[in-house]
Amino acid sequence: MRGKQVLLTGGTGGLGLGVTPTVVACGAQVTVPYRSESGVARLKERMSAADFDRIRFVKANLNDESVVEKLVNDLGRVDVLIHLIGGFSMGRTDEFSFDDWKASFDLNLNTTFLVCKHCLKAMRRHGYGRIVTIGSRGAVQPGAQLAAYCASKAGVVALTQAIAQETKEMDITANVVLPSVIDTPANREAMGEAQASQWVKAESLAQTICFLASDAAKDIRGAAVPVYGAI
Repeated sequence: MRGKQVLLTGGTGGLGLGVTPTVVACGAQVTVPYRSESGVARLKERMSAADFDRIRFVKANLNDESVVEKLVNDLGRVDVLIHLIGGFSMGRTDEFSFDDWKASFDLNLNTTFLVCKHCLKAMRRHGYGRIVTIGSRGAVQPGAQLAAYCASKAGVVALTQAIAQETKEMDITANVVLPSVIDTPANREAMGEAQASQWVKAESLAQTICFLASDAAKDIRGAAVPVYGAI
């Protein structure tokens, strides 16, 4: 991805701590939208000063279409979109509030739609693009008390594969990775560390993401790639 313009959403989150340094190391010009200053500070602790200074940070709410449109238009060109934003939710379907259901779709699916929509416009103008989104094992193997999470992530898979069909005649690809449990600080805090050695390391998932975002993966379209670790 050397010299490519990369929009990396969620780059300061738990998964982003592993993915962002890897993308920067590939030589890309990276723009990271963020909501929290603390997330930026946490990422800074994980990177060398020289690599961190190569990242352009933009404060942005990616559930606001006008904000997403301005973000993409200001970039001018987006060669690669890596969309990491997402979140976990849990609860029995008959006890799950509609507000929480909508919040899960806003976070997991609607942000994906908005950034893909506007990045695709830029990619079509320049005749090139790579899109990588994050689904979940739960999208294809749903579990109890995970209806909102699994349904919203299944939507991410379907959206990504639809985009792949829409762009198959162009040098634009769209693929989605399906991690199981990712080894992040938040997951260790929530689930304990007893099985953490079996989880997917963020740095390992980053390698798969960066491959799909590269020219080497130009013939891979609409793939839903399982990255399950040892679970």
